[in-house]
Order: sequence, then structure tokens, then C-alpha cells
Amino acid sequence: MSGALFGLTFALAAPFWALMILAPRWSWTTRIVGSPLIVAPVLLVYALLVLPALGAVLPVVTAPTLDGLRDLLGTADGAAAAWAHMIGFDLFVGRWIFADARERGVPAVLTAGVLLLTILLGPLGLAVHLGLRRRWRRPVAPAAAVA
Repeated sequence: MSGALFGLTFALAAPFWALMILAPRWSWTTRIVGSPLIVAPVLLVYALLVLPALGAVLPVVTAPTLDGLRDLLGTADGAAAAWAHMIGFDLFVGRWIFADARERGVPAVLTAGVLLLTILLGPLGLAVHLGLRRRWRRPVAPAAAVA
């Protein structure tokens, strides 16, 4: 079962990545990706993999050791669960990057590159976006509009 769930994981996330990268200005992209629930299918896969093995997983995550984590991830179920974990969090972070970049007016082509980097190497994509967003500051509301 872990092999099938492993294969399903990215397939569940890919349409949302495609919308953000290939159709960032389409009105439906903003509506669809605007919901944090886009990660729910991947989280369900994660739950299907982790909950039956909770007895083995909890000791590793509550008192982590390198050997314990290596042993857990060295199993098909452990690797598939880790993959679902990464895909779910990367998609959630990618969704935030997409929304934040749009709000700041970051060019779509630049955001697409950052999102691709986030798909492939999650934390590095986030780091690049955090660096880039400093150049595109949020528009400041006029004082009269704030009052």
C-alpha cells in the first residue's frame, strides 16, 4: 500500500503547483489556491501512512536520534510518510509564497522560478522568496485610510 500512496502523493499536489506556476493570473487559480484546504488530500495520505504505525513513529519523533530516524525512514512506509510530509508542507509553503508574491507585486515569472525551486528543494525555495520579498515591500496604506 505504501508504494501506491507514495505515487499518489505528488499527483494530488501537482495540479495546484501547475496552477500557481502556469496560470498565476487566471482568476480561478487565486480562488482555488486561496484555500489552505488544497493540502488536505496530501495530509490524508500522510495520515493513512502514519496512524497505523503510530507506535513506531512516536518514539522516534518524541526522542529523535539519527539512528532511530534512519531506521524509520529506511522502511517503505517510513519513506512514503516522509514524502507525504514533505509534499504537504512544501505545497502549503508554496501556496503562501504565491499569495505573498502576488500581494507584493513580484513578477509572475520570478515567482514561478521560486515555486519550482520550492517543489524541488523546499527550504531553499522559501529562503529565496524570503530574500526576494524584501525588494517588493507591501504597499503602505495612506494614513487617512488607516484611521
